[in-house]
Amino acid sequence: MSITRTRSALALAPLAVLALAGCSFSAGGASLDQEEVEQQITDKLTEQVGQAPDDVTCPGDLEAEEGATMTCVLSAGGETIDVTVTVTGVDGTDVQFDIQVADAVN
Repeated sequence: MSITRTRSALALAPLAVLALAGCSFSAGGASLDQEEVEQQITDKLTEQVGQAPDDVTCPGDLEAEEGATMTCVLSAGGETIDVTVTVTGVDGTDVQFDIQVADAVN
């Protein structure tokens, strides 16, 4: 493993143990906007780890339905790691979801 790769892997190491709960925001329809989900993930990870990821990309909008899941990809230091988003509750337009960062980089 090169020094650059080691540093990249170390940049993601703190993220690999995160399970963030309690994210919540209002949805205007039957789904949560992709960009809003990406921003919520970025904000929560930045808050927990103390530094923002380089990028978070989700494959589309997240259904505003309890149990709905989506796998997004977080990039940091040239490495990527999967982030699973799961809707845990819906109350009208208020949608709660958990964020689970995978145990290993891709």
